[in-house]
Amino acid sequence: MLAAALLLAGGVAGPPPATQALTSDQAAYHRFVKDFRTVARRNGIPGTLYDRAFRGLTPDPEVIERNDRQPEFVLPPSHYMALAVTDTRIREGRRKLSEYRADLGEIERRYGVDRHVLVAVWGMETLYGTLPGKRNVIRSLSTLAYKGRRSRFGRKQLLAALKILKTGDITLDRMTGSWAGAMGHTQFIPTSYQAYAVDFTGDGRRDIWDTPQDALASTANYLRRNRWLSGRPWGHQVVLPKGFNAGLAGSKNEREVRQWERAGLRRADNRAFPHSRDRAYLYLPAGARGPAFLLRQNFRSIMRYNPAHKYALAVGHLADRLQGRETVLSWPDGVSSIAEPERKELQRLLAARGYDIGEVDGIIGPKTRAAIRDYQKKKRRPVDGFPRLEILRLLRSDASAGVPRRE
Repeated sequence: MLAAALLLAGGVAGPPPATQALTSDQAAYHRFVKDFRTVARRNGIPGTLYDRAFRGLTPDPEVIERNDRQPEFVLPPSHYMALAVTDTRIREGRRKLSEYRADLGEIERRYGVDRHVLVAVWGMETLYGTLPGKRNVIRSLSTLAYKGRRSRFGRKQLLAALKILKTGDITLDRMTGSWAGAMGHTQFIPTSYQAYAVDFTGDGRRDIWDTPQDALASTANYLRRNRWLSGRPWGHQVVLPKGFNAGLAGSKNEREVRQWERAGLRRADNRAFPHSRDRAYLYLPAGARGPAFLLRQNFRSIMRYNPAHKYALAVGHLADRLQGRETVLSWPDGVSSIAEPERKELQRLLAARGYDIGEVDGIIGPKTRAAIRDYQKKKRRPVDGFPRLEILRLLRSDASAGVPRRE
């Protein structure tokens, strides 16, 4: 974040003090804020609300940087899945299923969406509300809006965010979210909030920020209205027969499940395929040597929430684990997740060597991955930032031998 806020004249971006000079980015941002005020006013946003929302704001450079480095598209499938479906998410997800059993039962009855999928989305998006994002949503979206490849998205979402403030469902100081403007327990972007958010608790507000029940019901409404089929699975992990033509993978080769079964595919858990006349397509995230999945309509519904196969697969796999299905994904590159105590130990050892990893919480976030990459480089190991057991063993060895901290 930039260190100091620039002054606003009349509530709108105005000139800085004489002793300060605007950078080109700041100047462009303030021109955008001034110009977009006309757009907002034309769409019913009061000038006083607009001016208050932008008072003191500057562009956020980290928003632009992160816009080009979304983990769904940067990490290989094996890394992404191992970092997403962890013992921590499984344990906490099962606890939330118990804690909100009655509410989830009513949401499931009302919207027809599997509670395990809803809780899996919650876990994937914010680790069950513990990581909802603390950024000013107006600042994040206006930064996307004035510059970069997603400026059209940013402008549309910014206008929607201002309309949400106008309705009074949330106050400006509490409208916080991710770098991309996603908000609340299950990370709705503003237009999705407008279209799908519901007041499940009946208190007159659609509060996805502080009321998990509203967020979960809103997510269920989102999926239902994006063609979720009640009582149907999202998909299945399958085993391919010997000599199977991997060229049949892909959404263009969708066919009835019973046709896949006749082709020799079977479920990894050896159970029968339900609803065999439903259509599905074969997905091979790591090629024919890796795990294979038959994906149904409900998987497509999850992808409406986030259009990345890896994300939707992680939601489905986590939902299965929350139900007690102890499936294990075997990847050709040998990547597998390490347990929470080992992740925390790895973070402690990295911190002891002088790396800034943030809180020792077992969550392998950007800081921990950056530290791992630097350590891998120094140890002349392949650099991928993944928390491998090999790296943990090297850190233990260095600690035992008293190897000096990094420079």
